[in-house]
Amino acid sequence: MRRRKRIRVPPDRAEAAAIISQPRGALVRARALLRTVTPTPSSLEGLPVLSVARMGKRLVFEFEAERFLVLHLMIAGRLHWKKRGVAIPRKRAHAALDFPKGSLLVTEASSKKRASLHVIEGLRALSEIDPGGLEVFSASPEAFREVLLLERHTLKRSLSDPYLFSGIGNAYSDEILHRAGLSPLKMSDRLSDEEHERLFEKTREVLKEWTLRLREEVGDGFPEKVTAFRPEMAVHGRFKDPCPVCRTPVQRIVRAENEVNYCPGCQTGGKILADRALSKLLGKDWPRTIEELEKRRPGSSAE
Repeated sequence: MRRRKRIRVPPDRAEAAAIISQPRGALVRARALLRTVTPTPSSLEGLPVLSVARMGKRLVFEFEAERFLVLHLMIAGRLHWKKRGVAIPRKRAHAALDFPKGSLLVTEASSKKRASLHVIEGLRALSEIDPGGLEVFSASPEAFREVLLLERHTLKRSLSDPYLFSGIGNAYSDEILHRAGLSPLKMSDRLSDEEHERLFEKTREVLKEWTLRLREEVGDGFPEKVTAFRPEMAVHGRFKDPCPVCRTPVQRIVRAENEVNYCPGCQTGGKILADRALSKLLGKDWPRTIEELEKRRPGSSAE
């Protein structure tokens, strides 16, 4: 049975709070993505914003009187800093948060409308929507190992599960496993002591590197161009590109709307992991090793 933690989100007066500036209250204009009925967005009008925090992959705006606005952008959601009072376009835009010096416009480039906005009263109610995943930066190696062993999954699934680990997701789990030299399909209860330690270290290392990189890119500006596919990444979104470490072509496994990206040379001992759909379709023609993959390349001289 999945164990859920109920914890208070600590106030994190980070760079985002500086955007709001001298908080004299906010006006929330929400349309399609509002998921709560009470309190209403209008109940936040005029309340000072005390902090902006991260809860997993959700943004939490803390207002006076223990009121919270929780925004989850999902995959296609984006934030844009506009002039105060900007109109909410009919297409793709769903909400605007009006602050004294501008408006935070929420858009979503998807017809599925998965982004969500909750207006919540009280810390107990806030904790109810917290997945409770482990915050890796504040965790010990022992705590990391304990959470990894809570449920028997592939490493890819465990790292991207918000109920187990907070804020990692699909892209960074690919990068972490590549850096750690571990197969994405290795089971979470099959790691040696050394592999547990290595995975913990590389998880923190990759997340820290990307946090610093993205902060440096944005500087004092606003992060308008947000994407999970970055040319600097080693494997995520790099299918068929050469691995920056061993030059082996990056491979992928496509499942539903997600894909797993990995390097056979660095992570699987040269084995090509089966993509359920493609391997079933190709049958005996599915390459199982790097060598077989090379033989199937156009222009290969191999017999």
